[in-house]
Amino acid sequence: MAFFLVFLASFFGLCIFSTALLRWNQVKYNKKNLPPGTMGWPLFGETTEFLKLGPCFMKNQRARYGSFFKSHILGCPTIVSMDPELNRYILVNEAKGLVPGYPQSMLDILGKCNIAAVNGSAHKYMRGALLSLIRPTMIRDQLLPKIDEFMRSHLANWDNKVIDIQEKTNKMAFLSSLKQIAGIESSSLAQEFMPEFFKLVLGTLSLPINLPNTNYHRGFQVKFNMLLYDHVKLRVYLIIKTKMSFQARKIIVSLLRTLIEERRASKQIQHDMLGYLMNEEANRFKLTDDEMIDLIITILYSGYETVSTTSMMAVKYLHDHPKVLEELRKEHMAIREKKKPEDPIDYNDYKEMRFTRAVILETSRLATIVNGVLRKTTQDMEINGYVIPKGWRIYVYTRELNYDPRSYPDPYTFNPWRWMDKSLEHQNSFLVFGGGTRQCPGKELGVAEISTFLHYFVTKYRWEEVGGDKLMKFPRVEAPNGLRIRVSTN
Repeated sequence: MAFFLVFLASFFGLCIFSTALLRWNQVKYNKKNLPPGTMGWPLFGETTEFLKLGPCFMKNQRARYGSFFKSHILGCPTIVSMDPELNRYILVNEAKGLVPGYPQSMLDILGKCNIAAVNGSAHKYMRGALLSLIRPTMIRDQLLPKIDEFMRSHLANWDNKVIDIQEKTNKMAFLSSLKQIAGIESSSLAQEFMPEFFKLVLGTLSLPINLPNTNYHRGFQVKFNMLLYDHVKLRVYLIIKTKMSFQARKIIVSLLRTLIEERRASKQIQHDMLGYLMNEEANRFKLTDDEMIDLIITILYSGYETVSTTSMMAVKYLHDHPKVLEELRKEHMAIREKKKPEDPIDYNDYKEMRFTRAVILETSRLATIVNGVLRKTTQDMEINGYVIPKGWRIYVYTRELNYDPRSYPDPYTFNPWRWMDKSLEHQNSFLVFGGGTRQCPGKELGVAEISTFLHYFVTKYRWEEVGGDKLMKFPRVEAPNGLRIRVSTN
């Protein structure tokens, strides 16, 4: 009996304490000039609900508080914007006090000179150096031939095999970028470089929260798995995986630094991205070795997720929509018929792939490869009639805009034909590639890579799914058990 009374007292005590803690944290942020919303628990905020419920959490908050509300997610107080006009304003007004607000884990791992970590004149200079590597003439003359050569080799022996298309596109995205960067040395680098790069990518997904018995300094990834609060119980499960991302970065930096020193000693000019960066006569952007290394890591990282995942999802959608596949194959067969079997595709061929571009854009929209963009206030600033305190994040949440029937009639249908109207790509609600001065500079290069992959895949092969086709679309798009397909010659 005594035990039961102690348990009952403890139970009610926990309920009262939990309620008081939630109330205290809400009052703490209950300033009259802030947008409406809830802040959740101290330290953790509403991160657990956000990661567990994802899009449903955002929809519920929008239904309660509108398209501009406050929360506490990913380790800091955050304003969530789901309004197209406000999103555009936020993305184009960096000069007025809005800078990238990505997690410190990402900035630390990608390097202090990466274009997401620098602002003002430094960002302009680093972005200019990056754009010089991927401008249209460079894609036409230098990069597309390397992409074509790589894709032919990568897809050469898939016939009569069961493959995991997720694994193949992951490797494809990394190795294709490495070939563009390091040219003839890419093959010897790949074996040592690739596993470290995958560790680095996983580390950038970690949350910048120091928890007992964790080691954020070494790049730990923290996943909040469950938070259930039903006015009776609170359970928080923390699953902690060690991702030696900072160690991976050290190894990658060492590999790239050695490559730079070897090239400098040989005095030979290579016709690849690194060669162009090191060619002081041809390149007006004079970068230090540290800046070159961070720029190379940025190129590898920024293209990896979008190219690999968009390629995988395009294969999935094409399998599920035979009429789209028929139209796409028709476009590529017309290009192939004008060439000998050994002829590569060139820049003119790429520009003719209008329906291919439509398939890529529709895949990016429907799969929502990128959920949103983070900004941070550098001063107190007024937005939408509210005062956002200095240091708060603003999450430009673009996911739901992709399913707005006002912009995309029948939004949950895979319909690439909608993108044959070129004006759709330039509307305010289309923020798949970001916006403002931070719009993804590698957009066209990424589209060229995916287009080349699809060209050789659909002209050479047919395929059917054989299992493992369960897909997760939040917080990132992936097939947890792989996406296996049986491939046969076309």
